[in-house]
Amino acid sequence: MILSQPVAWLVLLLTAACTNVPTGGEPAFPPDQLLHFQEWQVIETASGRPVDTESWLRELPTYDIVYLGEEHHNHHHVQAAVRVIESLVGSGYRPVLAMEMFAWDGQSALDRQILEGGADRERFLQEARWRENWGGPYDDYEPLIRIARERRLPVLALNAPLSLVRRVAKQGLAAAQQDPEAARWGMKDEPIVDDPAYRDRIIRQLQQCHGGGPDSLYQQMYEASMFRDEGMAKTLIQTWRASRSGPSTDHRPIISYTGGGHIQYNLPIPKRVTRRGEGTVRQVTIYMASFEPARTHELQEIIKDGIADYVWLTPMSQHGPPRRCK
Repeated sequence: MILSQPVAWLVLLLTAACTNVPTGGEPAFPPDQLLHFQEWQVIETASGRPVDTESWLRELPTYDIVYLGEEHHNHHHVQAAVRVIESLVGSGYRPVLAMEMFAWDGQSALDRQILEGGADRERFLQEARWRENWGGPYDDYEPLIRIARERRLPVLALNAPLSLVRRVAKQGLAAAQQDPEAARWGMKDEPIVDDPAYRDRIIRQLQQCHGGGPDSLYQQMYEASMFRDEGMAKTLIQTWRASRSGPSTDHRPIISYTGGGHIQYNLPIPKRVTRRGEGTVRQVTIYMASFEPARTHELQEIIKDGIADYVWLTPMSQHGPPRRCK
């Protein structure tokens, strides 16, 4: 199948682990502190120092939404998410797990898999439209579905269907929102806010990661990215509001599990959730990063720049270090 240029570039946008690496500037930390970075540390970016992980995990229920931003296909990041879930469950909470890897048209299949179980793997993937909307190896994320089923935790399909995102990439945002599919998924009249800080960072990263395209193509990719982030923010805020309408004792932290690019600098999803929740949603962002001693200075730069509230250092995946754009 031959894809049109906007759609082909959209596939790159959705699948590439594009990480912008700041360069230059003064060192963020004394040289001796760099030597103490190690796998599985959690670094608070405000201070640049590690925190006690167990104490930190016990503080997570104080937030309404806990954002975990992963490097795609790093099973250590899924391990970290499982650890967060187990900690919350062990403290008496029943978190909602919201996953970028599933789209809204797979929600009913997710519900059946969690509540009933028993569906064979292939049938579940077909009914959840996994290949149509994500397409990567399901093995990478199966542990999250498994623990949710074992613990009877709700799993939320976070993403807009890829067919709808493709319409935005191909037709432009204004035209795509008039399409019947946008109305079907409640996105026809949704405000898609074009934030200048978000635009600057996303366009710059698109150009660094996918150089060589015309400005019009970057605009289409940007609109598709903005549409996805707004849709995910909409899903999160709806779930948060529903939880607030229940008994006051039924506090369910939402664990938002997406690629790290969707939470960086609080711009893509968290800022949109803040706007929609009128500043009343308590949020924390956790950027999971492969610890590679040879790139310690890159690590110190993203911490110094405040890429998230915390950076969680993990081992590298079996695929090696993620692609970084310079």
